[in-house]
Amino acid sequence: MAHVFAFWESRAFYDSFMARSHDRLAAAQSGTFKEQQVRLFDHRFDVKTGFEPRFTDADLVRVAHCKVHEERAEHFALMQEKVWNPAMAGSPGMTRGLFGEAPGHEFLILSMWQSAAEHGKYREERIERLALRAQTEADIAALTGDIVDLEPSWTV
Repeated sequence: MAHVFAFWESRAFYDSFMARSHDRLAAAQSGTFKEQQVRLFDHRFDVKTGFEPRFTDADLVRVAHCKVHEERAEHFALMQEKVWNPAMAGSPGMTRGLFGEAPGHEFLILSMWQSAAEHGKYREERIERLALRAQTEADIAALTGDIVDLEPSWTV
């Protein structure tokens, strides 16, 4: 499995790419993969510091894709900002991240870590306590995610 993250300077640049180049590039990749899922998220806020799509100082990315109950969407976003964001930002080894939103009460939390060991410390020490405090279980209808080991040769 591969995860591909693309970051666009603006919606206008994304729309231009989709209109002018996407189909030609997609045709050239035909048959190179079995299935794909594509989601477009708007940046809502940064985790820790100003997000930059730079991967040279991270070995691992944690990505969580959350579908949230409609009536809990604003609570979920607030808890990301007030509970989860400060906890991740205070973790040594966490470099930066972002919180994005898509239509249909879907959210993406992407966090970049210096190493799997640093991320492991965060998970072991805090996840359960933070989830209770943020009432995460009441907010989330579905959660998928992954821990992605970065492959430097794939970074462009």
